[in-house]
Amino acid sequence: MKLIRFGAVGSEQPGVQLEDGTIIDVSAFGTDYNEDFFGNDGIEKLKVWLEANQQSCPIVGDEVRLGVPLTRPSKIVCVGLNYAQHAAEAGMEIPKEPVLFFKATSSLVGPNDDVIIPKGGDKTDWEVELSIVIGKKASYVEEADAYNHIAGYVLHNDVSERAFQLERSGQWCKGKGCDTFAPVGPFIATKDEIKDPNNLNLWLKLNGEVMQNSSTSDFIFNVEKVVSHISQFMTLLPGDIISTGTPFGVGLGLTPPVYLKPGDVMELGIEGLGVSRQVCKAYSK
Repeated sequence: MKLIRFGAVGSEQPGVQLEDGTIIDVSAFGTDYNEDFFGNDGIEKLKVWLEANQQSCPIVGDEVRLGVPLTRPSKIVCVGLNYAQHAAEAGMEIPKEPVLFFKATSSLVGPNDDVIIPKGGDKTDWEVELSIVIGKKASYVEEADAYNHIAGYVLHNDVSERAFQLERSGQWCKGKGCDTFAPVGPFIATKDEIKDPNNLNLWLKLNGEVMQNSSTSDFIFNVEKVVSHISQFMTLLPGDIISTGTPFGVGLGLTPPVYLKPGDVMELGIEGLGVSRQVCKAYSK
């Protein structure tokens, strides 16, 4: 299934995108896509419910805004430098184990919402990423068991303010957690829809020009390794997001570097996970 949420900011309702692209309203199912849903076999229960109720579900028009395709999770855990060529363009050594940082959950926005260049930011950058949505509480999980803890996968633009991230003291989270810096969606594809998450094409265009075009087959640490590794240090709860890193082609790595400015348009996609689009806007009160 493809899980979506739709409606005005703060008033989103759960929906499902059908194979033909039609979006239906499944709010009558009775629960949003939250921790309880993912942690209590909500996906399987929704499948059963749809068998009896799909025909009576209202159709959602194309003009309706898409929101973040799950409610605010307990955490967003990100993996840095997880593609060898991206580590090289950033001038950093290939890590011996996954580099982890957090992204503020308040940075989440819908897949086609505007990205706001933060106050004082002048080096805002793009990063197309495959994200994992946790479906079962995970603590000290072995790699062989990792997929049993995954609900599905989602497209994520890990927008980053490089000046805050790299030129200010402290941790990377300064440059990662700004408002609107986590456009996610358009939908969560349940894991049965993605045969091999470690072999997916992913790309990003800036103003129509291809900037990133790679494959998750270039992962340094694959999906099962990432889930297992993170679970050694913290409990992953249902609905938590793990963002698995970005390939080469970010603005920081260009000569000279290129950063986002108001009016720029980012379009990005991952095989099997749809396409999103964000327009950059300047910060204003």
